[in-house]
Amino acid sequence: MRDYAKKRIKELGLNGEGKVRINLAGCLDRCSEGPVLVVYPEEVWYHYVDTSDVDEIISEHLQNGRVVERLRI
Repeated sequence: MRDYAKKRIKELGLNGEGKVRINLAGCLDRCSEGPVLVVYPEEVWYHYVDTSDVDEIISEHLQNGRVVERLRI
C-alpha cells in the first residue's frame, strides 16, 4: 500500500520538498488497529482496507483539507 500511495502522490504532483512525504514505519504502537496511516502535522490517524480508502484520504485530507471521519482512528 505504501508503494501505491507514493505512486499516487507523485502522479498528482503532491510530492517534493515541503509537500507530501510517504514513509514506512513499524506498527506505531497501534498493531491491533491493523494497517495505519498518519497525516502530520495534524496528527490524524487513519486505518485503511484498500486502495480506494487511500485514494479517499489523499483526495479529501491531503488535497482538500477535510478529515475522513469514517477512516479515522
